[in-house]
Amino acid sequence: MDPLRILIAEDEAVTATALELELRSMGYRVAGIVDTAEDVVSAADQLHPDLVLMDITLKGVLDGITAAVAIRGRTGIPVVFLTAHADETTMQRAVFSGPFEYILKPFSHTELKTAIETSLKKQQTESEKRSASAPTA
Repeated sequence: MDPLRILIAEDEAVTATALELELRSMGYRVAGIVDTAEDVVSAADQLHPDLVLMDITLKGVLDGITAAVAIRGRTGIPVVFLTAHADETTMQRAVFSGPFEYILKPFSHTELKTAIETSLKKQQTESEKRSASAPTA
């Protein structure tokens, strides 16, 4: 089986590089690294990753929450937020956007791995439910 492909949306180069190395050490493949919300939406459409790791605060006009809503609506790809922003307003917006997981920075190897695996399992369960409830011809 091919390794799972993860798209990273992170505007801090050092953090993006550390994430890439961490993901590779876990056996995942990095589909790409982008630093704006606009680029992550476009990359998700073009690259079809299995999951997106998304910082809430990105360069550009839009933020990661807006990008997550667009990605989920257009592709259904699960999004895991990685952020240092835990204020109440940000948390409420993030939860409303429908992420599969939300990890506060700094995070551990175990937290990251657990969030990824949990998100992928939730995605699989959702897909199975949709398939089971779909009308047959």
